[in-house]
Parts: sequence; C-alpha cells; structure tokens
Amino acid sequence: MMGEPIPIAVFASGSGSNFEALVERAGEGPTYNVSLLVCDQPEAAVIEKARRFGIDVFSFRSKDYPDKATFESEILQKLRDKSIEWCVLAGYMRLIGPTLLRAYEGKIFNIHPSLLPAFPGKDAIGQALDAKVKVTGVTVHFVDEGMDTGPIIEQIPVRIEGDRTRLQHDIQRVEHDLYPTVVKQCIKGEKAT
Repeated sequence: MMGEPIPIAVFASGSGSNFEALVERAGEGPTYNVSLLVCDQPEAAVIEKARRFGIDVFSFRSKDYPDKATFESEILQKLRDKSIEWCVLAGYMRLIGPTLLRAYEGKIFNIHPSLLPAFPGKDAIGQALDAKVKVTGVTVHFVDEGMDTGPIIEQIPVRIEGDRTRLQHDIQRVEHDLYPTVVKQCIKGEKAT
C-alpha cells in the first residue's frame, strides 16, 4: 500500500499497553497512523501516554450524557473531524452502540484475552484460571452489538504456566505483537473485512 497512512482511532479505558504497542508499530510500514485516542475514563493512564506521543485525546464520562446515543454522537463527530477510517478497541470497557456500529460497520476491531467464544466479557484471565484450563489465548475480532461476539479475525493460543501475573504478561506479549499486525493486514486488505 503506497501513499499516506490511514488515520485510525484507538479506544481505551485503562493503562494503554495495547495503545502503546499500536502507536509504536504504526511507523513500520507505514499503513496506519493513530490520530485520536477516545477514552471514557478521564483519569486513565492511557491519556498521559497519548499526550507523550502527541496524539489528540477525546475523554469523557458517560454519566455526563443523558444516554449512549448522545455521547456516541459526540465521539462520531470527533472521528469525522479527524477523518478516521478504522476504530481499534484496546481495553475499552464499554459496549459499542448502534450510532458507532452503523457509521463504522466492519471497521471496528477489538482484542480480547481469551480464545473466544470461551471467557467473554470482563476478567477473561480470571475466568480461565478459575476454570483450570491449560490453554487460553488472544482473539482479535470485529465488533458487533454483542459482548465479544463479533466475527473472529485471528486467534493465538497461550499456555497457562504459572500464576495470574505470569499469564497476564504472556497474554500481553502476544497481544502487543498480534494486534498491530492484524490491524495492518485488515487495512491493507490482506484479511477479510
């Protein structure tokens, strides 16, 4: 793919380790450019990371809006202002509603720390440990209206060897390599979208 990198927005709610991996890998190509961070937690550590990288931030508190459609309409306007073509969820702890799903149909990704459909939703690592499975993993999928139910793009298994801290480290290592790679492949049209 020649020409200018495609502008993407990353949605995050926490520390931003996948956000950081996406930004750092953006220059390898270049296929995409992280042009905006959307964050629903104004005190989240990811905001400081975005500022360090010189990336614009839109942060908000959902409780300051009457409903999801209202804050998603504001997000949509911010995305349009930046000519965002793809949305990449990276620890964004909120279901995407119809306003954004319609505008970015087939162009919203999520990464989840399990081999979906196993262990959807919050604390997938804790769910896997509680279930005493020997293997969990990482899934990149398209976002639909459900909780981690969208079409799967790619999965990588991760063996459970040790405690929660070790498993979280092993999963993040896979995520930080897999997510930027899959995002680039989809943008280039190398993966079905």
